[in-house]
Amino acid sequence: MRRIRIPYAKGFIEKDFSPYNVAGVLESRAHHFKNALSQEEIVEKALDEPIQSESLEDQVKGKKDMVIITSDHTRPVPSSITLPILLRRIRNANPGIDIKILIATGYHRPTTKEEMLDKFGAEIVENENLINHISKDDDSLKYIGVLPSGGDLWLNRIALEAELLIAEGFIEPHFFAGFSGGRKSVLPGVAGAKTVLANHCSEFIASDFARTGIIEKNPIHKDMIYAAEKAGLSFILNVVIDSDKNIIQAFAGHSEKAHEEGCRFVLEQSKIDETPKADIVISSNGGYPLDQNIYQAVKGMTAAEPCCNPDGIIIMVAACNDGHGGEDFYRSMAEASSPREVLDSVMKIPRGETKPDQWEYQILARILDRFTVIMVTDQCDPQMIRDMHMDHAYTLDEALEKALKIKGHNAEMTIIPDGVSVIVN
Repeated sequence: MRRIRIPYAKGFIEKDFSPYNVAGVLESRAHHFKNALSQEEIVEKALDEPIQSESLEDQVKGKKDMVIITSDHTRPVPSSITLPILLRRIRNANPGIDIKILIATGYHRPTTKEEMLDKFGAEIVENENLINHISKDDDSLKYIGVLPSGGDLWLNRIALEAELLIAEGFIEPHFFAGFSGGRKSVLPGVAGAKTVLANHCSEFIASDFARTGIIEKNPIHKDMIYAAEKAGLSFILNVVIDSDKNIIQAFAGHSEKAHEEGCRFVLEQSKIDETPKADIVISSNGGYPLDQNIYQAVKGMTAAEPCCNPDGIIIMVAACNDGHGGEDFYRSMAEASSPREVLDSVMKIPRGETKPDQWEYQILARILDRFTVIMVTDQCDPQMIRDMHMDHAYTLDEALEKALKIKGHNAEMTIIPDGVSVIVN
């Protein structure tokens, strides 16, 4: 068995698994995908060949102002590469256009100045008009109708009032929206809190179609497509990245059609054809920035779900240096006597009364109701993890020792080095 590198924070945990009974190692083919072009050339080529759309340059001509929606600090979009290219091409076509860059925080906290510098670079932070979307600031929102699900659609005024609205982002498997990118820049990206809550209701989260790699018949995706159309999202640039967060492919053009083509590429790279079952499954959240907190780490756990035998153990490798990631998320788990209690209570909550972070603790409770989870981190309070009905280990070796003590030293294990990059059904 070869040595395995598991992303952790801004580095990797490396381990030789040869002494163990490994049923399989599940990896996205994207991590080994080679593009002859440089990252910049990949982006330029996508913009030169927009999918079912006028070029970006043609769209900005004659416009007085525009908004570029970009991802926040929790997403590894390589904006330090993509944004300068977008800004240059826009200003070459329309030097006087007023550009606002709206950070799609969704239901997350605002992105800090330090995080902006890390993500966008000093030149953009110091010279461009960067604005955090605040989902709970009603004054910054505008009501524009009703979602297919019946929820009220509230979106950021700045996005709605711009003459031109475009978005940049990245496409990866997503644990209930099917895939990230495209329409997600609008909902939840720049949507009001009430809209996000309606879209993320317990009924939809429980749907068999609200799963990784599925958009057809996905009720959450359906709402998101509608919101993007109502917002007038007219152009996207979405990239695909490898395990080193380098761009390997890009898709630009029509907000829905370009995204669909990108999703097909990601499906080809990420779909696991055979899913070896095991008593112990090791997963990660792909390292920084996606493994900053427990909230985000739930994504990597969902990749392990289909691989884990009943009453099995999921070892989740995630730094969680930012703690739990949501007070409501934490308290809803910590104040419950068991994951089953959480699940039972969530499923009684009507669609129109969805609570903050409900979707995340619903999925975590679903996992914990069936499996034991051992969180591997030396950057998070162990008691916080235990409060949320999980076990804790400072190292991967410690976690393996605990798991093998429970399941026996001959127990089989499946390894998913990057849980957010694969589609396992």
